[in-house]
Amino acid sequence: MAAARPTPRASEAVGGADILREDLAERSQTVGGIVNRLDSFALEIGTFRVSAFDVLFAVGAVLLVVVIAWFATRFTRSALRRATRLDGTQAALAEKIATIVIWVMAFLVGVDLLGVDLTALTVFSGAFGLAIGFGLQKTFGNLISGIILLMDKSIKPGDVIAVNDQTGQQTFGQIRKIGIRAVSVTTRDEREYLIPNENLMINQVENWSYSSRNVRVQVPVGVSYDADMALAETLMLDAARKARRVLLQPAPSVWWNGFGDNAVNFTIHCWINDPEEGVGNVKSDVLKHLWALFKEHGVGLPYPQRDIHLKDGAAVERLLAALETRKSPDPRQ
Repeated sequence: MAAARPTPRASEAVGGADILREDLAERSQTVGGIVNRLDSFALEIGTFRVSAFDVLFAVGAVLLVVVIAWFATRFTRSALRRATRLDGTQAALAEKIATIVIWVMAFLVGVDLLGVDLTALTVFSGAFGLAIGFGLQKTFGNLISGIILLMDKSIKPGDVIAVNDQTGQQTFGQIRKIGIRAVSVTTRDEREYLIPNENLMINQVENWSYSSRNVRVQVPVGVSYDADMALAETLMLDAARKARRVLLQPAPSVWWNGFGDNAVNFTIHCWINDPEEGVGNVKSDVLKHLWALFKEHGVGLPYPQRDIHLKDGAAVERLLAALETRKSPDPRQ
């Protein structure tokens, strides 16, 4: 009697699950029975078939691959940060490239582990690829921009750059991290700006620590016209030298800016090499020392001066007459 031919089954969506099911059935009848029971609950559409066991296998395989890739990424980052031969920029670039390689390999291993027949998706591959291209265009642009920024070292972690806030005012912040999508910049008031990498590539960026960490701080000062200008200039230089963060080289300097309405205007120029600590506190420190020196040496500060011109008229004449009456009261009163 001829043996009965097996009934053809619909093609499995997850080929790896079919291989694992057959292997478990050969090793243990109990486990094989459970697996076959789960495999009996299936959804079939034409030649496409997905069972409950396929779903469980796919979820487990994806979780396994993701966990292994996550631990591999953490281990790689830790190893790169311990590498003493790499500076901050090189370590960040190596971490970014290693992360991309690990997750690409994880995707390929996951596809191979699942045994997914990618040829079944050829009908949708064109439209799917086009949708992915449009949807992730900015993401890939920011990714490539971040790698380029790290390679040419124009922007690197630790740099101090000027950024514009939501009101349009310019402030400065320190780069904490260059991520896959954006650069994290933290300002002095602990606000963190996430600037897309592509924006830093195509827009003008003011980097305060690109080739040198020295930054010049300008402190405007007004002095009364009655003061000794030579003495005032000397005291300004002394106040700048006494400030805690001001560098002695390059040495502070004082410039005459012009003659204002109420004062002679000066600008104290001094240098610092730690811009991430802020510039407002440097100005405050210089002015605090200058106030004490001006008080000690009697250098006057300006006060607003205004000239009032009154036009002739009946009201003005009555006002002047009243003032004269106050100045010359009746002696009998």
